[in-house]
Amino acid sequence: MEEKSLTKQILKKLVVFSTPLILSGLLQQLFNWVDALIVGNIIGETALAGVGATSTLYNLFVNILVGFTSGLSVLFAQRFGEGRHSENTKLLANYSVILSCVFTAISIFGMVFTGPILNLMSTPDQLFDYAKDYLLIIFMGIPFLAVYNTYSAAFRGMGNSKVPFVAVLVSSATNAVLDYIFIAFCNFGVAGAAAATVISQIAMTVYVVAYAVKKYPELRFSPFKIGKYKGDTRNGLKYGAPPAVQNSVSAVGNLFLQKFMNGFGEQTVAAITTAYRVDSVLFLPIVNFSTAISTLVAQETGAGNGETAKKIFRLGSILMSVMSLCLAAVILLTGETLLSMFGLTQASVNIGEDFFRTIATFYLIYGLSMSIKGYLEGTADMLFSGIVGISGLGIRLMCSYIFKDVFGNMVVAYAEAFSWIFLLGVFTLRYLNKTKKEHLTD
Repeated sequence: MEEKSLTKQILKKLVVFSTPLILSGLLQQLFNWVDALIVGNIIGETALAGVGATSTLYNLFVNILVGFTSGLSVLFAQRFGEGRHSENTKLLANYSVILSCVFTAISIFGMVFTGPILNLMSTPDQLFDYAKDYLLIIFMGIPFLAVYNTYSAAFRGMGNSKVPFVAVLVSSATNAVLDYIFIAFCNFGVAGAAAATVISQIAMTVYVVAYAVKKYPELRFSPFKIGKYKGDTRNGLKYGAPPAVQNSVSAVGNLFLQKFMNGFGEQTVAAITTAYRVDSVLFLPIVNFSTAISTLVAQETGAGNGETAKKIFRLGSILMSVMSLCLAAVILLTGETLLSMFGLTQASVNIGEDFFRTIATFYLIYGLSMSIKGYLEGTADMLFSGIVGISGLGIRLMCSYIFKDVFGNMVVAYAEAFSWIFLLGVFTLRYLNKTKKEHLTD
């Protein structure tokens, strides 16, 4: 009876904690969807391709931020499980200030060098002005994302995933309304889409900070005491740096892949970037459920409940498998309809459909690899996870160039699938090795 009761408790925890995470992720991606839908249908496919061509460059910086704060979330969770709440206050104080300053500098860098970087990426001439106009404004929101993600990491670590979800809900509604006003009525073009997104990000950040200050005394701090918390800065780097480095290297790799894909022409760029836009939304339940596994495992590890942490992983893997198969079915059944919504020509829709049919076959492999990754990161195995992630990118890049003549413009899909197979194999071996060592030490 106790075993059944524990199983029910864990399943409930996983579902209750992961649902707001997944919904938050979906709503955040809807920022991009709303931009793309309105841009594609009102301005046209060329403008849509121009906005799509900016995604890898912008994500270079955003992924560094998200990676770092995902590592911080594990540290927040471990300390929460250990009952060290005051230390979480110091951690939040340090990194909300440090990251906002760092990413303000990154934002300025991005705006100054937008043109040269787009040239390095071999952005097609007909897309260049759209891409530049969009990026120059969208970079302004990065410092606000830094603050939002740091506070969200603290809330997740404390087991509260609802507050970030409500913040994203407020932001999504703001973005949708402003997008339509700026593009359809004010004729601001792609710059209007970018401005709507930045204003929405500011609204999201203001909400989450105001809520933390009002409702959580342990999340209040004085910026004048930042210098006293050097130990927390070092601990934060230990947890946050590996996933940040992994995400940054992955994002740089994606820049090369974007340049590689640009060589297939405007139609393929429009089709594949739009397909990735849809695909990334479907990936979010997998990615965020992995975060839920990581957070709950970290809390139990911090509390000294190793067996419960393993049970969370096993049950989470079952749920992850079911979720991955359902998402694969969704994209296979609705892919053409979803692509058509963005105003693509039929020829571009056909290219996107081919991409979906290829990549969906491997969703289960990706889901299981993310499940194991969540467990490993929850046990503070951040460095290994980061190294494997970078290695997976290397596999993806290598396969893209090696198999270009074999798979044509679908090589980006096959290369990604091969990298997922690699990740699953290596993460599985790591998990089995850790389990074996634990049994030997018992």
